[in-house]
Amino acid sequence: MCPRKRSRGYTLVEVLVAFMIMALALTVLLRIFASGVRNVSVSSEYAQAVLIGESRLATAGIDATLAPGETSGVDGENFQWTRLVVNYEPSVNYSTHVKGTRAYYVTVTVTWPNGDSERSIDLSTIKLLHDESGS
Repeated sequence: MCPRKRSRGYTLVEVLVAFMIMALALTVLLRIFASGVRNVSVSSEYAQAVLIGESRLATAGIDATLAPGETSGVDGENFQWTRLVVNYEPSVNYSTHVKGTRAYYVTVTVTWPNGDSERSIDLSTIKLLHDESGS
């Protein structure tokens, strides 16, 4: 007679260790996935804020007369913008002036909520305006 071979299975401890390893691996993977989704959301908000800022820079001098001062408003539900226009004075060494043209430094700041804090971006440009008075 042949001796019977006894088949061995996994012990309870081996099964529990395998489950623990799997649980830890899944936790790490889920955190990585959640972080990626959060980053996509932040990137989308930044892209939308840049579009709003560029739009406000482009319309400076078109939607209202370009003059020193500050205007603000709300775009969408969360985005607040502020446009600041100041006279632009070139550096002291810059001596070329175009008669009848004035330069303005325009800055747009867009802010939006991010949990308990706020995020913001600043965009700026220099705009030229033909001065009718010739000064």
